[in-house]
Amino acid sequence: MINFLEYKPSLLKKFLLINSVIFLGIGLLTVFYLLAVEPSLIKKKSLKHIQIIDNTINHIERLDISFEKNEINKFLLSTRFLFQNLDRVQFFDNDLNLIGDTDILDLDPRSFSKKLGVTEVRIGETETDLNSDQSLKDIGVNEKNFKIENIISQYKVSKNFGSHHTINNKINNNYIVSTIKNVEINEKNLGFLVISELSNEIIIAVEERKNFILRTLLVFALLILIFSIFLNKYFIRPIKSLVDYTKSIKNKDLKTNGITNFLKRKDEVGHLSRSLNDMTQDLYNRINIAENFSTDLAHEIRNPLASLKGASDLLDITNEPEKRSKLLEIISHDVQRIERLITDYSQMLKDEAALSREKMKKIDVVSIVKSVIDDFNNDLPGRKKNIRIKLNVVSDEKTKPNILGVGNRVEQVLANLLDNSISFSPPNSEIKVSINSENKIVKLIVEDQGPGFKEKNIEQIFKRFYSNRPEKFGEHTGLGLNIVKNIIELHGGTINASNNNKDIGAKIDINFPEYSI
Repeated sequence: MINFLEYKPSLLKKFLLINSVIFLGIGLLTVFYLLAVEPSLIKKKSLKHIQIIDNTINHIERLDISFEKNEINKFLLSTRFLFQNLDRVQFFDNDLNLIGDTDILDLDPRSFSKKLGVTEVRIGETETDLNSDQSLKDIGVNEKNFKIENIISQYKVSKNFGSHHTINNKINNNYIVSTIKNVEINEKNLGFLVISELSNEIIIAVEERKNFILRTLLVFALLILIFSIFLNKYFIRPIKSLVDYTKSIKNKDLKTNGITNFLKRKDEVGHLSRSLNDMTQDLYNRINIAENFSTDLAHEIRNPLASLKGASDLLDITNEPEKRSKLLEIISHDVQRIERLITDYSQMLKDEAALSREKMKKIDVVSIVKSVIDDFNNDLPGRKKNIRIKLNVVSDEKTKPNILGVGNRVEQVLANLLDNSISFSPPNSEIKVSINSENKIVKLIVEDQGPGFKEKNIEQIFKRFYSNRPEKFGEHTGLGLNIVKNIIELHGGTINASNNNKDIGAKIDINFPEYSI
């Protein structure tokens, strides 16, 4: 047996369940309403009957009419105005003998009180079937099929005796409402007064309401069905596909077929699909980068480790002070190299993780470059070599070159490039930084007067762990330019390396997309 608490229906099932409950609730309310409609309409008829009966009894008392057949018939003829719009009025004595009847007198109250109204006729029925202006006599209602005496007999012994009692009957497909009241004058019960009225409009009203509600419920159910199909097609299925997509990521079985159909949608599902797809691709890219980093790092560490192991093995069997000093120097050098590799690698991963979390915004490139150059012009290594850093901006003051990015990362890019240029530049030389904006591209160029790049190595300098610098220019892990390249690409830019025309000095060209909003 399924535990109800553990049952987790889909959104569509939840939607249908909720609407089914609502539909059921509306259905129950409808049933209660329909059950209350008929009694309400009968009560309305009854109130009219009660008023007529009370007026009639007051007239009988005031005129001192005896409860005899002749007197009652004379009373009916003279006071017909009291019974307008009624179909039948009957008087009975205490023995339930009929002593007055408008049908026997052939009195039709409509003959002296013309009633204007609209008669509704249903399809397939004639006006005669539903005309409430017909008399009971016309439709064949008489003592044979309408035993009012039996009802009076029951009334006499009921707890309702002395009050108005309303009944309803369906005879020959016609609906009749009758009200009974004992005629009591001077605390003496003289007989009974019964008024009857053909009330087919009650049946019509109930049927109309029932048909209207049924049609409304049918339309409501149809709308729920259509909306359910729409909901399932445009929302639930895409969400399910996205859920399956995330499960495939968890299971390391990436399947993009499930969301490719939603990537072009302009609504929230499309935004979610694109965000999830971009996030996944970025995640896998980072995983690939991390795996490649790990492989490269292991490769880079392997050489100094081998050298370290060899030197340490020789150290155990070497007794000559001079050779031992040389071996210790090799060990120290290898340890420093390993430490430097691990430190730079760790910092690179931290920088990339931080960059992915930082929010990009509008950046004034000129202001950032000026700030970095000022710091370097006051830096000790540059001052020792008497290296001057100059800035050349080719731009209109009103249209400053701006990019979308992270300010401190752009500073990091320029700082790394200037650090490299200073280390390679000869004393008393100049480093030139240029900023230019054209064709919606912001160009940042760094040029030095160093030895430049070897043509065969230009394509390799941005690769991870690549370093081909001579010892006199200092030792590096080869991660600096790779980090620069990654930061620039995360900003949507490109970087290229070349030599100046005279093969004196290196030139780094950076292109950023201009941000003009």
